[in-house]
Amino acid sequence: MKTVTIIGLGLIGGSFALALKKTALAEKIIGVDTNTTHTKEALELGIVDEICDLQTAVLKSNLVVLAIPINAAQKILLQILDFIPENTYVMDMGSTKAGICAVVKNHANRKNFVATHPIAGTENSGPKAAFAELFLNKVSIICDTELSCEKAVKIVKKIYQNLWTNVITMSSEAHDEHIAYVSHLSHITSFALGQTVLEIEKDEKNIFDMAGSGFESTVRLAKSSPAMWTPIFIQNRENLLKAIVAYQKQIEKMKTMIEKSDSEDIYAYLENVNTIRRILKK
Repeated sequence: MKTVTIIGLGLIGGSFALALKKTALAEKIIGVDTNTTHTKEALELGIVDEICDLQTAVLKSNLVVLAIPINAAQKILLQILDFIPENTYVMDMGSTKAGICAVVKNHANRKNFVATHPIAGTENSGPKAAFAELFLNKVSIICDTELSCEKAVKIVKKIYQNLWTNVITMSSEAHDEHIAYVSHLSHITSFALGQTVLEIEKDEKNIFDMAGSGFESTVRLAKSSPAMWTPIFIQNRENLLKAIVAYQKQIEKMKTMIEKSDSEDIYAYLENVNTIRRILKK
C-alpha cells in the first residue's frame, strides 16, 4: 500500500499503524480522529505521518481502515462509500459484523468494503497503549467475502497474514453468534464481577490489598473502554442475551452444588471444565 488512512487512533488503530510501519506494508499513514489529544499523541509517537480531515484522507489513500466504535463506524462507512475512489478499499475492525454489513448491503460501492475483525486487544486504550505486536499469533476474521471485490479481499487478507495473524472467513451472522460466547460474554462477566466487588467491598484498600492474581486476571476486562463496549453489547444484543441465559444456568448449577456441599459433583464439574485447557492449547 502506498498510502493508508486509519480512522481512530486508539489501541487497535494505533497498533495497526505501527504494525504496518514495522512490516513496511505502507509508505505513508494518514490519521483521522475527532479526539485532538489522540491526533497529537499519534503524531508525536510516530504512529501516523500526517493528520487530515476525513474526505481529504480518503481521496489520498489506497486503503481506509475504520478502527472506531461500531456505531460510529456504520455512519462514517456510508459517508466514505459515497465518495470513495474506484480503486480505494475500506475495511473495518469492529467486534460485531452483521450490523455494519446490513447497513451497506445495498450501497453501490459495497464491493469496496471488507468486513473484518482481528481478535486482538487489551484493556488499555488510546495511542499510548498501541504496540506493533498486538496482532502477533492472533486470529483475524473476514466476513461476507462474496460481497466484496476479489482484489479487496486479497489485499486485506495478505495484510493480516503479514501482520502475523491467522485468517479465517465466515458469514457476518455466524461471526456475531460465536463471538457472543467467546468474547462478549467474558466482558459481561468481567464487568459484572467488578461491579459486584465495588458494591459489596466498600473499603478500596481491601480490594487493593487482598485481590489476588485470579481476581485481577478475571476483572481485567472491566477496565475496557465503555465507549467501545456499549455499542457492541447493543449491536449483538440477541446473541448476547442467549449467551447470558446459558451462563446463568451454569452459575445456578454451581450455586446448587455449593449449597448442598456436594464435593463429588463439584469435583466432577470442575474436572470436566478443565478440558477447556486442551482446546485453548490448540
